Amino acid sequence: MSDIPNFVSQGDGPVLLFLHGIGGNHQSFDWQLPAFADRWRAISWDMPGYGGSAPLAEMTFENLAHGLARLLDHLDAPTAVIVGHSMGGMVAQEFMVHYPERATALVLSATSPSFGKPGKWRDSFLGQRLAPLDRGLSPADFAEDLVPNLMADNPPEAAVASAHASMSALSVETYRAALNCLVTFNQRDKLGDIACPTLALAGEFDDAAPAPMMEKMASHIPDCRYRCLPGVGHLANLEDPDPFNQAIRGFLQEVA
Repeated sequence: MSDIPNFVSQGDGPVLLFLHGIGGNHQSFDWQLPAFADRWRAISWDMPGYGGSAPLAEMTFENLAHGLARLLDHLDAPTAVIVGHSMGGMVAQEFMVHYPERATALVLSATSPSFGKPGKWRDSFLGQRLAPLDRGLSPADFAEDLVPNLMADNPPEAAVASAHASMSALSVETYRAALNCLVTFNQRDKLGDIACPTLALAGEFDDAAPAPMMEKMASHIPDCRYRCLPGVGHLANLEDPDPFNQAIRGFLQEVA
């Protein structure tokens, strides 16, 4: 398989690249690509190891950032607007460390600047998430239980179905690699180096990336706006796509 990550694309114009979270894939942004295709080349990738993308020899945030750079090279895009959601937001932050000149604007959605300090809490999180895999289960076996916990109460059926489908498509090997990668993330000290206009986008009922934490994160990025989307949890792009899209469009119109 190619070392160029798989992607889907709609529209023409400057590249607007969406990066999904740990349980997603390129279909996570099915409600975003058509909304931005009027003036952007809107692209959603399969992170390496996901969907049609070959796995990395070792999944690290640095290697994921280099994979993102290879995709932009393949697209003949020296620069792009990058929208990173959850783990994808961590990939976006890592990308800014290694390729700061290649992002014209940045949207950090439902993400954080570090996973947490090494120690008991992190070990407990990893142990809990790996336990089903160690028992021989696959993400498809526990997607039905996991997905609703990521959303606000009474989410739209289409949102649940989308998140369930992407989680169920995830292989045991990739999910294990992604979890072990996720807990290593820490670019908190690099927030002040992000030089492009940035939007930090939180969900009101997001327990995974709480809004107050994201607001604090935004305060450490020099040219950053903070928005909290009402009535949604961790998967705002699926739960209530229109306000999510409008927030990003308004931001891009402001900084263009």
